[in-house]
Order: sequence, then C-alpha cells, then structure tokens
Amino acid sequence: MRKESDSLGTIELPKNAYYGAFTARAISNFTPSKRLHPELIAAMADVKWASAETNLELGILNSKIAKAIEMACDEIKIGKLNKWLVVDPLSGGAGTAVNMNFNEVIANRATELLGGKLGEYLVHPLDHVNRSQSTNDVYPTAVKIGAIRLLRKLVNKVVELQNVLQDKERKFAGIIKVGRTQLQDAVPITLGQEFGAWAEAIARDRWRLYKVEERIRFINLGGTAIGTGIDAPKVYPFKVTRKLSERTEIGLVKSENLVEATQNTDVFAEVHGLLKTLAANIIKISNDMRILSSGPHAGVGEIRLEAVQPGSSIMPGKVNPVLAEYAIQLSTKVISNDVAINFAVSSGNLELNAFLPLIQWALYESFDDLIKATDALEKCVRGAEAVKEKCLTNLEHSATLVTCFVPTLGYEKVAEILKEASETGTSVKELLVKYGIPKETVESAMDPKKMIALGYTAEKPRN
Repeated sequence: MRKESDSLGTIELPKNAYYGAFTARAISNFTPSKRLHPELIAAMADVKWASAETNLELGILNSKIAKAIEMACDEIKIGKLNKWLVVDPLSGGAGTAVNMNFNEVIANRATELLGGKLGEYLVHPLDHVNRSQSTNDVYPTAVKIGAIRLLRKLVNKVVELQNVLQDKERKFAGIIKVGRTQLQDAVPITLGQEFGAWAEAIARDRWRLYKVEERIRFINLGGTAIGTGIDAPKVYPFKVTRKLSERTEIGLVKSENLVEATQNTDVFAEVHGLLKTLAANIIKISNDMRILSSGPHAGVGEIRLEAVQPGSSIMPGKVNPVLAEYAIQLSTKVISNDVAINFAVSSGNLELNAFLPLIQWALYESFDDLIKATDALEKCVRGAEAVKEKCLTNLEHSATLVTCFVPTLGYEKVAEILKEASETGTSVKELLVKYGIPKETVESAMDPKKMIALGYTAEKPRN
C-alpha cells in the first residue's frame, strides 16, 4: 500500500494503482457496479489530450509535461490503462469522480514516463492534467463526443435496416394480400406495400438522427466551472475546440453562451427523444412481423421468418420470432430510459446539472441497445420470405373486397349484402349477381389487383 494526502486528510491505496486519493475515496463512497463506457473513455482521453496541447501552445505547460500527458492519453485510447479507470459511472458530483479518475491516472502514467514513481506526481493531476479545465466543461464535452460517435454507428445500422426493408418492398411488390385494421380484415394491399411503409418510417428515423448530430456539436470546453471561463486564458476555448475537432475529426463548435451551455442539458433530452421514436418504430415493425408470421399453420402465416434457433423446450419443431422479440425488449428499455433522462435534465439547478452522469449512462445505454435492436430487426427482415399461397387464401376468404361497391351501391346496401352472406353462407359475388349486377362486372370489379390502385371504384352497374 501507499499513502496519499488530499484536503480531507491521508488515505491508503494499492501501491501499484495508477489512480490517486480522490479516486480511492470515490471507490469507497460509490461502490463500483458498472464500468465506464468505452466511448466515454476514448472521448475523455481526447479532451485531456487537446487540453494539454492547447496549454502547451499557450505556454502554460512546458513541452516535457505536455507531451507526457499526451502520451498517457494515447495509451488510454488504445485501452492500455483502462484497468485503472474504476469509478462508478453514476458516482455523485456531476462527473467529478470520473474527471479526477482520469486526471490521476494520466498524471501517474505521465510521471512514470518522465522517470518518476507512482504517487510522486512529477505531473500533477490538477495543476497540470486539469489545467485550464473543470469537470463542468470537460465531462459534458466528452459526453457529447462519445454520443456523436455512437450516433454515427446507429445511423449506419438504420441505413442497413432501411435498405433491407426496401429490398423486400421490391421483392414482394406483386404479392396481393388482405390488409388489416385493428387486427380485422380490411381492403387489399400488397405485401410489398406493407414493407415499403415500414421502410418509409425508418427512413424518417434515419434523417432525424442524421440531422440531430448538428445539435450535439456545440461544446462548453473552456467555460471551466460555470461557463465564465475563470482560470482559463481568454483564447483557450477557441484553441482547444479547434484542436479537439482535429483530434476527433468531428466538427465541434464552441457554444456562443458558455454559461448557458454549462447550465442546460436539454439537448440530450432532444437527442434521446429521437432515439425513443426509433425505438417505437422498431417495436411496431417487430410486432407486425410477429403477427404476419404467426401460426404458421393456425395463424396468419403470410410471411415465414428464418429459423434461427429452436423455440421450445417441450414442443419439437416449434420456432419463435426471437429476433423480433429481442428488438422489442431492447427498444422497450430505450423508452424507459427516456423517462430517466427527462427527469435528470429537468433536475439541474442554477449553474450546473449534477445528474449528467445519469444522462450519460442512460443515453449511451440506449445507443447500445438500439444498435443491437436495429441489427436484430435487420436480420429478421432479411430472413423473411413471403408465403404466397397463404396470402391468396386469406384474401379470398375475406369479404372486404366488396368495399369497392360502396360508392355505387351505397354503404347500407353493401352492409346488407355482407350480413346476408354471413347469415346464409352465400358468397358475396353470388349475392351481387342476385341483386342485378352482371357477373362479368362483379368479377372485374372485385379484382384485387385493381383495388390497390389509387382512386379505384367499381363501375356503376347498368340497369
């Protein structure tokens, strides 16, 4: 063990630990049960690297110390020091425990690189690594960088899902089936049109998510404690933002009002609202696919999903729509996270939101879950095949084809015909002929292929 001192006194920590006194207290106060997200780790390393480089350029740090800090940040980026990033992501303090964990690990590793020993602090966690910074500008900036990277991964997955839905739209364009409203028979539709409608909804999600990145690019780095920039040179925010943009290859922008950007976290509620919308669409599409594939012999059975694993421990041959179910469960978690994020965003007080760690955790979890959910649904759609004969059988058994006669015969008359057909077992077509409509007109009018065209109405029968 080794001893370190801080403003609260002396504390013991493992001799080989790269963290220091602050992290040791955080471990004691907030029992670690989760690991920091890899994207948050990478983003924090980027912020610390850019800060050291900026401080070097401004003459605040000498070259030896700045380069040692940068080398330590590079090692964190490749995972070399992640073992020592040990604080719980939800530790209290608006992210201070996370920031200090990084400061101490970077300082100790930089000290080593300069020939010193752990705990000797030739490079100091605060005076050097955290120079010109505060948790209150470092942590939210890192959260935004990690969010952008996860957002881009998600958008790529959404693109794949849209593409495979559009492929099925084209493939199933000629397969006519009965439509359904409120799970009851409705007028005809093509299977391709159903897949096309899903593709359109996902296309909207794709566009919304692509555009919202612009909202996350505004950062408050250089605002330090509350956005007034105390203890940082006036030019620091501009220079560090430029260096961080170059480092991350993300078009980051300094917020015009650093006080506002430090106070408010509503942009995360906005972003997550779009994640919730995608989650809702994934649930809807997944449930539709479960319905269309139900049975398969005693249900709707109009599509067949790929068998990816046995579905029952007691019923041989049973296959369940597990990919769709997986997507639904993950997406349901996202919707629940939206409540947590909105509550956390609204719970900020005055110049800072102390609950940003919860926002980060829930937001990143939702990104991860949606990446997996979108991938699962894409695989489910890719493996789906049409059961043409079942589509045709279900359509032929539906009485809704007579809807095309409503404009010519009137709603009440058509309802009367349907009621008589139900009570007597007589086909709708026979009853239409009985009521004076020529057989050829009935056959022509009730052609499902005609009914899927916009503006279609049956010919008015000749007297």
